[in-house]
Amino acid sequence: MALTGTIIRRVEISSGSKVIHDIFRHTPSDISSICPDKIHACDVLSGRRGAVGSKIIWHFTYDGKKQSLTEVIDEVDETNHKIVFKVLEGELVDGKYKAFIITFHCEQKDGKQCAVWIIDFERPDTSVPYPTSFMEYLCDYLKEIDDHKSCN
Repeated sequence: MALTGTIIRRVEISSGSKVIHDIFRHTPSDISSICPDKIHACDVLSGRRGAVGSKIIWHFTYDGKKQSLTEVIDEVDETNHKIVFKVLEGELVDGKYKAFIITFHCEQKDGKQCAVWIIDFERPDTSVPYPTSFMEYLCDYLKEIDDHKSCN
């Protein structure tokens, strides 16, 4: 029996929703210069950068290992600064998760701007852990990006 789950994390941001959204949608390759110890490259494999249906590959270091992750942009909502990535393959998910979707959006919460990461996933059984450490990884490099953009 497959087990589905969702993890949600909010990160307060000061650089602005549009700034953060635009980096993930239009200039993700800039992240490697902001967080070079975490993100090494983000390349378009097919389609147009930031467009729904575009296939992209991330090269990164996670859990002390260099890895890659291929995903497709499944949805974009400019109004809510939202982008949905459907993960297709990579060391993080191969042989572990039947489905893995990463959603990023920005919202106002208690008068503050927040960036929100959501990971929806399907595990084949209970031996596969929740991807909580990967969620922390996403939040850590988001904070680095926000700090960098807040100073510029």
